[in-house]
Amino acid sequence: MLAMVKTFKTLDEQLKILQSKGLIISDPDETKDILLRENYFFVSGYRLLFMESVTNKLFLPGTTFEELYAVFQFDRHIRNIIFKNLLIIENNIKSITAYNLSGKYGIHEDEYLNPKNFVNDRKRKKQVDDLLRKMKRQIRINGGQHQATIHYIEKYGYVPLWIAVKVLSFGIVSELYQILKPEDQINIAKDFHVDRDQLLVYFPILANFRNLCAHEDILYEHKAQRNIEDTKYHELLEIPKINDEYIYGKNDLFAVVIILKQLLRRDDFFLFMSEFEYEIQILADRLKTISIEKVLDRMGFPINYGEMVRL
Repeated sequence: MLAMVKTFKTLDEQLKILQSKGLIISDPDETKDILLRENYFFVSGYRLLFMESVTNKLFLPGTTFEELYAVFQFDRHIRNIIFKNLLIIENNIKSITAYNLSGKYGIHEDEYLNPKNFVNDRKRKKQVDDLLRKMKRQIRINGGQHQATIHYIEKYGYVPLWIAVKVLSFGIVSELYQILKPEDQINIAKDFHVDRDQLLVYFPILANFRNLCAHEDILYEHKAQRNIEDTKYHELLEIPKINDEYIYGKNDLFAVVIILKQLLRRDDFFLFMSEFEYEIQILADRLKTISIEKVLDRMGFPINYGEMVRL
């Protein structure tokens, strides 16, 4: 059976829909301006926090548009904070990968992109060939728009990997790690002070969250497709378990915080947490109908998440 066809709604009609569900709108003109600029669909995407139940889809009594918009703004602000720090990690990954592979395999494209440098598994040959083809394509296309690659091509006739990584996407570099020989994966993991198996899981998760941040999708309740392994931070924070599985910090936003704790330098992580906690406090002050604990639960954050700085 086909779903009902959606029709265009004017700003006034959008307001009436929200009001019919029990949302209090104190300033219709201001609300319409926000809906016009931010998009009704994306703002209303935060409504589940304020719903009485999933079935009746009515807002909790007393819920205001200001509260709904406060969560929208909170998500935008923490998205920017996460994105900024993922860019730091991205640069670290690219630099460390380029350093390790260049030193071992050479600085010319035909050296560091030689299929023999990667996992020797007939079942994964297509994966290796496809990724190398995508890397060459990104270097060729994106390289023509990057000052450093243009300089190396014009002056030396080739692009070393430490320059090429600048024009490769985080997703490509994440995939690159998956097809490296185990010994190369181990060496790169050592530079991050984690083990190889952790990075094999961490990189795809970070790439997923990075793309979500770049496209301004809803972040705070996003779940990755993969779970990180249990860490000492789960135990030290005494995160509760259900059926012997930790309920927070596995594939949610707090899992990203745990990854950043391990991969960022100490000072960078301290600054990250300071900015993050500031935004949580701002939101807590703006909420009236629901508690900040409800938002934290939706994010996968334990109440004592702030202790991460001291662990």
